[in-house]
Amino acid sequence: MSGDTVQQDVSGVRFPPPFYYLIGLLIGFLIHWRLPVYLVVPQHRRIVGAPGILMMLLAVMLFAWAIISLRRVGASPNPHVPTEALTAQGPYQFTRNPIYIAFALVCAGLSLLLNVLWPLLSVPVVLVIVDRVVIRKEERYLEAKFGDEYRQYKSRVRRWI
Repeated sequence: MSGDTVQQDVSGVRFPPPFYYLIGLLIGFLIHWRLPVYLVVPQHRRIVGAPGILMMLLAVMLFAWAIISLRRVGASPNPHVPTEALTAQGPYQFTRNPIYIAFALVCAGLSLLLNVLWPLLSVPVVLVIVDRVVIRKEERYLEAKFGDEYRQYKSRVRRWI
């Protein structure tokens, strides 16, 4: 990690993480607009619509659980704000990135609900980008700030699921 990032006490993530997901969806919908491909024939869209709604509800619950868990220890989900504490409670005992998983579930669920392929295919691409561009910076920051405490947490809990 660069000295500037440590002095500023933030992760160094420049672009708000939710926008990666939004951009992925928008690109997927633009491709769909030019080259529509449906998951199932439009007359049977309920087959994928119901699971889509369930995914989005699960995402909202996971997101809320993650935010509540962060707030309990006085931490912020905002990567532009210094992190004052780590948490291994709530969903953070199962994954180090429940909020990013929730965003991915919303995108996948919306794609299913709307019965569109291209936005759904953008989800794994966005996850790789978020992993490389956002999460790696956040992890370097947390390791520099919390040292062994974070390394032990990292060894116990998976990055994703």
